[in-house]
Amino acid sequence: MIVAIDGPAGSGKSTVARMVARRLKFRYIETGSMYRAVAWKANQLGLDPKNREETAKVAANLNIEFQPAEDGSQRVFVEGKELTRDLKNETVGRMAAVVAANPEVREILVSKQREMGKKHDVVMDGRDIGTVVFPDAQKKFYLDADPVERARRRYDEMKAANANLDFDQIVEQVRQRDHEDKTRAASPLKAADDAVWIDTTSLSIDDVVEKMVRVIESTPEEMKSKS
Repeated sequence: MIVAIDGPAGSGKSTVARMVARRLKFRYIETGSMYRAVAWKANQLGLDPKNREETAKVAANLNIEFQPAEDGSQRVFVEGKELTRDLKNETVGRMAAVVAANPEVREILVSKQREMGKKHDVVMDGRDIGTVVFPDAQKKFYLDADPVERARRRYDEMKAANANLDFDQIVEQVRQRDHEDKTRAASPLKAADDAVWIDTTSLSIDDVVEKMVRVIESTPEEMKSKS
């Protein structure tokens, strides 16, 4: 089974996807880490992330592997080296946004993501899983939340490491990333027509997980009766 979860940054999709996967004993795959891995490698090589041809070569040749951690989270290995924490670096994140807009890179990584989906029951999150990577996924979700609330989550996540963070700047970064994701030519962020839309603004993580698990475990007949 493929459970596809899409949504903008800060909507809670990665946290929820990890918990749903653990609950169902599925493999969790965070596709955003793959774009970050390509960005990390491009940065190591001193490449301009806007250089489409060179970053596509990096994506094609890069060995990216995922292994589940004991807490159900995802460990990311690039060329055999664990880079789980390194890929969360803000510099890598900004480069990843540029890399993700590269159609050639997306085509290469989408192919790799589909291969991963053939090997296990998976919960996969990203920005084009239900629309491009697995349009025939059995269960699809789109998580969203108010941009200010998403910025607050991001701020709370980062402030321990950076006491000088400016909240208004984080809000602007979230809005800018939304704009970039939704307007890019290659696989723009949008909800699949058959996705279950969940607004997480005022919901706890446990509430969202419960909603999703109920949908995933329901039969097609039950879903039809609820619609």
